[in-house]
Amino acid sequence: MSRDISPIMPVSPLPVLPAGGKQSSGKENNLSFQAAIQRELNKSQGLKFSAHAEKRLKERNIVLAQDDLAKINLAVKQAESKGSRESLIIYGDLALVTSVRNKTVVTALDGKSPEGHVFTNIDSAVIVK
Repeated sequence: MSRDISPIMPVSPLPVLPAGGKQSSGKENNLSFQAAIQRELNKSQGLKFSAHAEKRLKERNIVLAQDDLAKINLAVKQAESKGSRESLIIYGDLALVTSVRNKTVVTALDGKSPEGHVFTNIDSAVIVK
C-alpha cells in the first residue's frame, strides 16, 4: 500500500453555458452584456426589473434614462412610505406594476398597448409627472 498522497489542487471553474448547453453568438453576448449593465445601474438606483419587465420594455422599444429611473424609484419609495406592497406606477404613457417590498418592476405597458388592461393585486397607484 502506497502512502503517497498528492495535495488537493484547485480546479479552474467551468464556463457557464446557457440552458441549451451551447455557446452563444456575439450578438447574444452583447445583449447579455447590455442587460447586465442595466441591472447594475438599476441596483445603484435601488430599483430592479424582473426578466418579464425587461422583456416587455425591450419588445416595446422603451428606454429609460437615469432621470426616468430616479423618478420611478422615488414613486416606489412614496408607495412604500404609505405601506403599499404592490403598486401601479403611471409615468407619462408608461404603466409599471411594481412589487414595493422587493423594489422590483414586475411588468410594463405603454400607451400603444391594446386598450382594456385590468390591473389586479395592487393596493396603490402613484402618478408621476
